[in-house]
Amino acid sequence: MNICGCLVSVARDDLRSARTAMERMAGVEIHAETEDGRLVVVVEDTDEAYASDTIMALHQVQGVYALTLNYHHFEDPSQRAPLAASQPET
Repeated sequence: MNICGCLVSVARDDLRSARTAMERMAGVEIHAETEDGRLVVVVEDTDEAYASDTIMALHQVQGVYALTLNYHHFEDPSQRAPLAASQPET
C-alpha cells in the first residue's frame, strides 16, 4: 500500500477542466478545493501505475502549476502480521 497526500495548485481559469482530468485518473481522489485553485489530492498505487508515476502525470494536467507532496505512507502488505495475531488475548 502506497498513499500520498498532495496539495495541487491550479490556475483558476483551468480549475474545472483540471479537476475533471484528475478525477478521471485511476488512484486519484480529490478531498478538498479552495476558490483560489488549491486541491487536496490523495494518490494511491493502482494495478496500472505507481503513485509516483501518477503524481508525475498530475504535473502534466493543464493548469497545474505546483504540486507538493505533504504526506507519504508505505506499507508492505506481506510484512503485516495477521489481524488475529495482533489482537490481545482476552
